[in-house]
Amino acid sequence: MPTTARRRDTPPPRTGSSEAETLRGFLDYLRASMAAKVDGAPEPQVRTAGVPSGTNLLGLLNHLTFVERSTFLGDEVTDWQATFLAAAEDSAAEVIARYRETVERANRVLDGCTDLGAPVPRPRPGRPAPSVRWALTHMIEETGRHAGHADILRELIDGATGR
Repeated sequence: MPTTARRRDTPPPRTGSSEAETLRGFLDYLRASMAAKVDGAPEPQVRTAGVPSGTNLLGLLNHLTFVERSTFLGDEVTDWQATFLAAAEDSAAEVIARYRETVERANRVLDGCTDLGAPVPRPRPGRPAPSVRWALTHMIEETGRHAGHADILRELIDGATGR
């Protein structure tokens, strides 16, 4: 097993008192944690499967980029399984940058949402959008689940732990 390189653990965020501030605060906390898990992970281990299912650190972040785009920006994904693999020519830095840029775009959409019960304003003709509340809750669940996977994969790679 690699030597343990412990990172400072970041406690849960202190958010505002509204439901929207709490949901967005926790989502941003998980997003930052997920990007940090990939940042600095060595090649080729960052894209090497850590478990028999083929799950790898870079693929998890690539997948979350597609989920953010689908949920908040209206992008259609035809093959979800394929989103778990980053392109061979993409560096970890490029995948991280693409994720962060997608998060910024998603946050700009969310900045315009004042009613959590209203549908996410995304261009997807013929398909109803979920409520902003549902979308935020889903992204917290999805990002948190994959951040847990990333915690384990990163520790297996180089012993790094913490958020």
